[in-house]
Amino acid sequence: MKTTTFLRRLRAGTALLAAVLGLCCVQATLAQQVVVKSTVVDVQNEPVIGATVIEKGTTNGTITDMDGNFSLEVKQGATVQVSYVGYTTQEFPAGSVPARIVLAEDAETLGEVVVTGYSSQRKADLTGAVSVVKMDDIRDLNSGNAVQSLQGRVPGLQIANTGQPDGDVDVKIRGVSTLGNSRPLYIIDGVPSTRSMNEIATSDIESIQVLKDASAATIYGSRAANGVIIITTKKGKSGGTHVEFRASLTAQQWQRAIDLLNTEEYGLVRYRATVNDGKELNTTTLSNGQPNPELNRYTYMYDVTWKGDKPTLNRIVIPKYLDVAGEPVMQAANTDWVKEISRTGFTQNYNLNLTTGNDKGRALFALDYYGNDGTVRGTYFNRVTLRLNSDYRLFNDRVTIGENLSIAKTRNSALKGNNLQEDAKNIQSIVPIRDLKGGWGGPASNMSDRSNPVRLIEDNKQNHEDVVRLFGDINLSVDILEGLTFRSRFGVDYTGFWARSMQKSYKSGFMSDSTARLNQSANYGGNWILSNTLQYKFNAGKSHFDLLAGQEMLKYTFTDMSAGRDGFLIETPDYMYLSVGEGNLRNAGGGTSYALSSFFGKINYDYADRYLASITVRRDGSSRFGKNHRWGTFPAFSLGWRVSEEPFFEKARHTVSDLKLRYGWGQTGNQEIDNYASYGLYQARYYTDPTWARDEGTAYDINGAGQGALPSGFIRIQRVNPDLKWETTTQHNAGIDFGLFDQRFTGSLDYFFKRSSDILVSPPYIGTIGFGGNRWVNGASMENSGVEFMLTYHTNVGQVGLNITGNIASYRNKITELPEDVINSYPGNGNDQTILGRPWKSLFGYVADGLFRSEAEVKAHAEQPGKGVGRIRYKDINNDGRINDEDRTWLGVEDPDFLYGLNVNATWRQFDFSMFWHGQVGSYANVTTIKSFTDFFGFFGGQNYGSRLLDAWSPENNGSTIPAVSANNVNGESRFSSYFVENTSFLKLVNMEIGYRLPERMLKAAHMESARVYLSGQNLLTLKKTWGDNAFTGVDPETPNFAYPIPRSLTLGLQVNF
Repeated sequence: MKTTTFLRRLRAGTALLAAVLGLCCVQATLAQQVVVKSTVVDVQNEPVIGATVIEKGTTNGTITDMDGNFSLEVKQGATVQVSYVGYTTQEFPAGSVPARIVLAEDAETLGEVVVTGYSSQRKADLTGAVSVVKMDDIRDLNSGNAVQSLQGRVPGLQIANTGQPDGDVDVKIRGVSTLGNSRPLYIIDGVPSTRSMNEIATSDIESIQVLKDASAATIYGSRAANGVIIITTKKGKSGGTHVEFRASLTAQQWQRAIDLLNTEEYGLVRYRATVNDGKELNTTTLSNGQPNPELNRYTYMYDVTWKGDKPTLNRIVIPKYLDVAGEPVMQAANTDWVKEISRTGFTQNYNLNLTTGNDKGRALFALDYYGNDGTVRGTYFNRVTLRLNSDYRLFNDRVTIGENLSIAKTRNSALKGNNLQEDAKNIQSIVPIRDLKGGWGGPASNMSDRSNPVRLIEDNKQNHEDVVRLFGDINLSVDILEGLTFRSRFGVDYTGFWARSMQKSYKSGFMSDSTARLNQSANYGGNWILSNTLQYKFNAGKSHFDLLAGQEMLKYTFTDMSAGRDGFLIETPDYMYLSVGEGNLRNAGGGTSYALSSFFGKINYDYADRYLASITVRRDGSSRFGKNHRWGTFPAFSLGWRVSEEPFFEKARHTVSDLKLRYGWGQTGNQEIDNYASYGLYQARYYTDPTWARDEGTAYDINGAGQGALPSGFIRIQRVNPDLKWETTTQHNAGIDFGLFDQRFTGSLDYFFKRSSDILVSPPYIGTIGFGGNRWVNGASMENSGVEFMLTYHTNVGQVGLNITGNIASYRNKITELPEDVINSYPGNGNDQTILGRPWKSLFGYVADGLFRSEAEVKAHAEQPGKGVGRIRYKDINNDGRINDEDRTWLGVEDPDFLYGLNVNATWRQFDFSMFWHGQVGSYANVTTIKSFTDFFGFFGGQNYGSRLLDAWSPENNGSTIPAVSANNVNGESRFSSYFVENTSFLKLVNMEIGYRLPERMLKAAHMESARVYLSGQNLLTLKKTWGDNAFTGVDPETPNFAYPIPRSLTLGLQVNF
């Protein structure tokens, strides 16, 4: 009993003591409290509404209001932490909180904040189909075009790649939606462009977003029918001066070269073709086993032993000289022309980035150099880019003014690598590079007129193309009232082009030109754009509104001119100018322009952060259309439901941490036609002399003489069409965004359907209409549908961080309507089998059913002129016993069934590792261009061929799938058939990289903020289908014909921050 009483008194005393101490602490705390106030904005100077501000280590906190302001009472000496989804968390001592806090987008959660349609939104609030690319994944890829590096990283984004040094690519978003220009619209810091992106330095880019459906893209109107790619460049940063320097060096080589016949192999294939064709072998000039040197001028001769009427080859006698007559100067050689034009190419990239700023302004200066000496000799691309931008806040931060300026100077080789490859594969290896007198070797009599590619490289060293691009804007933002902001932006995108081509006189075999020629060309063009928007954000209870109204004007102009002259006494770059040429002066020039005027509005709404809606409408007027349909209106809407924010979903959040359902519908317009497509056009034609040296006059014999030169005048080149109207694409998109297990897994699934109607086409005109009867019309429709899926996994195990992202996309395309006079321009027979109802890139032709292996098979087959053992057997599709046009059918589609990509990133201590795979499945290509060269000897006379002919069918090689060698085409094997259709499915290890970040102690010693070195390899492995039907026989399924080869490369890089 006494013990119990003691314990009670002890507890009471302890409670009383605690209360007294607590009151003392409270009094002490109250005596040391301070109030911190600030405004939180993003890098665009937009207020961050709802940012969390807490006293670190406590539950004391608040959130920012509609203007980004906050006020919080904290302990003196405490740390204030400011955070918001998608931004880097910042911390400040309570006594040093700046008046303006700028939150930068977090590189790891960049996808949470998206720039869309003249404003930005949290990704959680998006209801459209938008993909975001992490720049850290592609910044180290040594490409001259940042968009090229997006290949395989965005579901639904298809990029046709080549190895050209300038990195120019063909980009499609969700397939082809039109029969004309299918390029997407690029928005660079708010300024639209449809030019190539190879004039923008990858290191200057902060983020890239891809708007794929109409509900996201309609706000950009008529140029957004093919999707929108938004590029945001780096801006200045607050907090003093920061310096970033990047450098990289890349070595690159062809992955594999096409195998050509050498000199002796060519003679062997020629021998087999002669025997197979039953022609007489050239053995008559042999005397005692030796050729007669006077007769053996470019003539292969054969030492054979006859058994009855069948020869056995003992020796191939290669001619000593190629000259047909006269003094022999061109000695036979064994030139590997592919080796002569290829090389190890080197790419250098250097980037210097300086930023500075405080709470009143920021500025950035960036200088970038990119130089790529291609893997084909004589080809190169280099670029110097200067970028400046700044923004300043005035009048108590209510007014922000800014500018963004980029100047790029590029130089591209005038000689194109794919043209050199064409000559290198076609000119025979027996042709020498130089003749015995030091002149150029070249094709001899009876050879094809293929230029010596080494001569072309040497003679074009001084020829190049220069481009200067000025791109940028000035912008103004005014906070009129709470939540009400006016913005204005004036942007320009102007480009100047200059090219000078000097063609020296030359003699190369039978090809020659004794006259030196000079051609010069220049053009200048671009657009200016003025946009004004008024945005109002406000809340009403749990409802949040974001209203936007805007107006935009754009004017595009283009002017070009060219001139040329022949006859120069001295053939040097310093002498060859137009003014000193002796020949007639040629000149040409022209210009074009168009204008676009637009009005648009958008409403974003959400209720309780759960129910989302967006409505957009844009009205565009284009000078390209006739007066009856100049204006087009394009609406869109989208809905979203954040199911995971519902109270009933709370118990499931530990498994499904985020779930949002989306649906969007919208229309976009397309005006990508000639600037004067709706007008009736006439062109002046001038008569100068009876030799037609200048032009053909009016093309009508107005004099009625029935002969002779035609008078000067005008001819019609296009009929008027005042009813020409907008091409319209209507799109539906349904999607799901999800996160699992506390966002360890995140992903999205989208289904889309879009229909393009009133597609703009220029069909061939009927002859009875007369010359110049063609005109643009609305006359086609097309449908696309597809599915896109993306999944990311992120985890940390001890000191190991792992992030894996995979995506896969599939789409189907079909043409549903075409004008009758256009149908025959597309695959099909024009009658019962047309392109209607089929994909645009369908392949149509005969079915090659293997080779005839015996005379019995030949006799048993349908009537097929020219058939024989070792020849291609064509399938009798309609079983009428004859092979003719009625046996053609559909052979495949060039577009793939699936596109996919896999990106793996891992970190451990100071090391990081990444690899990226990309592939496609179910794609086919028309490889007639290359296979006519590799598998057939007689299609093109007098040129070289591929070494596959050495494995052609013969009685001794009866299992071959390559037709017997023949110099004739009696079987009609040049007709398009499945023999020329190959499967271009592939899986590529596009990039593998390992990096090392210097530890803190080393950074402090070197006075650096961070430093990283890395080693990466590109295009290290390619897996492709090399067996069975439609096996791929070429070099690279990504470039199945003779495109510039995509190289395998190795890069060493460095990144330092001060």
